[in-house]
Amino acid sequence: MKESKSECPVNQALEVFGDKWTLLIIRDIMFEGKRYFNEMRESDEKIASNILTDRLNKLEELKVIIKSKDLHHKQKNVYTLTKMGIDLMPIMIEIAHWSVKHRQVNDKDKMHVKELVDGGKPLQEKISSTLLKEFKKISKK
Repeated sequence: MKESKSECPVNQALEVFGDKWTLLIIRDIMFEGKRYFNEMRESDEKIASNILTDRLNKLEELKVIIKSKDLHHKQKNVYTLTKMGIDLMPIMIEIAHWSVKHRQVNDKDKMHVKELVDGGKPLQEKISSTLLKEFKKISKK
């Protein structure tokens, strides 16, 4: 892992997810239920395979996600958020909420963000709990 530019908290966060693609990958795992490389590659943003591979490796190295073999298809990897990755949920919701307020967003996503914001902490905890159970199940293997 390369050395940090500074120990500033904002810089530290940007070194983890400050590029165009990383938060979209986290979004896909967190809110879209995507767990496989090809599922993420087929997202609306159409991330290139080499960039997706690079970002998944970086997120795994930083322990934001873990990679495990699919039980049914040993050639496939399953990507799951770690506790550190799950802890990004409030930030992800706030970024999405900001976008709804200040950018052009499709109606379906507006509704989804509204549900997440209106659901508040209880809904976030419910989603986090589901993701955490999945992480614990995978990490025991």
